[in-house]
Amino acid sequence: MSERINNILEELKTLTLLEASELVTKIEETFGVDASASTSGTMVMASETASIVEEEKTEFNLILDEVSAEKKIAVLKVVRALTGLGLKEAKDLVEAAPKQVQENINKEAAAAGKKQIEDAGGKASII
Repeated sequence: MSERINNILEELKTLTLLEASELVTKIEETFGVDASASTSGTMVMASETASIVEEEKTEFNLILDEVSAEKKIAVLKVVRALTGLGLKEAKDLVEAAPKQVQENINKEAAAAGKKQIEDAGGKASII
């Protein structure tokens, strides 16, 4: 961070609750925004958000982005293996791409699934 931002943060840390409330009001007036939560609630939310951002993502979703017509059968087989779906359900999923194949899986499983889909000729992404 720049020195200026660090100085602002240090100044904000020294504000009383009343001063912080006045600051929020001034910011709302100056920039035409509305802080819908109360000041103390905002401070709690800000600290919770900061702790959430620091956590590393542990669950991922595997998305089938697209499949060319000539590779559809190979990708269909991979999707069936990854999901355990029946032939019709897997075919519907592949034809509806982009579509989620797996959700809330670990990073390694998502990467392995993506590699399998790409090796079969499809395009996949992990979110």
